[in-house]
Amino acid sequence: MSADRIKGPASYFPSIEKTYGRPIADWQALVRAAMPAKHMELVAMLKAQHGMGHGHANAIVGYTLAEDAGRQG
Repeated sequence: MSADRIKGPASYFPSIEKTYGRPIADWQALVRAAMPAKHMELVAMLKAQHGMGHGHANAIVGYTLAEDAGRQG
């Protein structure tokens, strides 16, 4: 196993981009535009408005919120 293997929510990103045809930055922009909202509200928005599966939506939301929290610290 490679030490550089991507783990966590980002491991879904290649599949998300392939499945939905948009870069992760686009999905993150949608999440950020819907702020402030709770994690599961954002997941529900991606699922309802964009037909995204739960795991993919959850990965994008979780990664985006964690990234934004890191910027504030």
